[in-house]
Amino acid sequence: MSKIIGIIAGSLRKESFSKKIGKALLAMAPEGFEFKTIRLDDLPIYNQDFDDNNEVPEAYTTFRNEVKKLDGFIFITPEYNRSVPAVLKNALDVGSRPYGKSVWDGKPGAIFSNSPGAVGGFGANHHLRQSLVFLNIPVMQQPEVYLAKINELFDESGTIKEGETKDFIKKAVDAYVIWFNQNQK
Repeated sequence: MSKIIGIIAGSLRKESFSKKIGKALLAMAPEGFEFKTIRLDDLPIYNQDFDDNNEVPEAYTTFRNEVKKLDGFIFITPEYNRSVPAVLKNALDVGSRPYGKSVWDGKPGAIFSNSPGAVGGFGANHHLRQSLVFLNIPVMQQPEVYLAKINELFDESGTIKEGETKDFIKKAVDAYVIWFNQNQK
């Protein structure tokens, strides 16, 4: 039975670089693994009143059930103002509640951050790492994945260009699979 890894892109934009990276990762899943895109588009902003008053939006229930079935995660995040986009933080919050029923707990993760700038989303990567530590997601340490000048990585059809960056991403995926196998529940 294949291990299912959720590919979670922290961007809603139609032509999102994070979504394009996620699409490329789908084809990099090794034998014994299935990579599956997890959409964040329909999640209302987390409000604990929904859980406290038994008025949980259907989108929360669908998301929580989908994530519960996953064995691990690769988070792909752009950097917004030296941190993660609100949509990604919201997904973490929705999945972490109600308290004591987190769908994230103990499942191995990795972070691939990106930016059109030269730093490659360093701030977002480390802010996300702080949240994942609290959520008890063991996070791959090496290689650190900061994808700089992401706007230059794709051809006109949205496919990753051949070269060093694509090779690095594949090596990072391979490292994640090793990390996953060492840290799965």
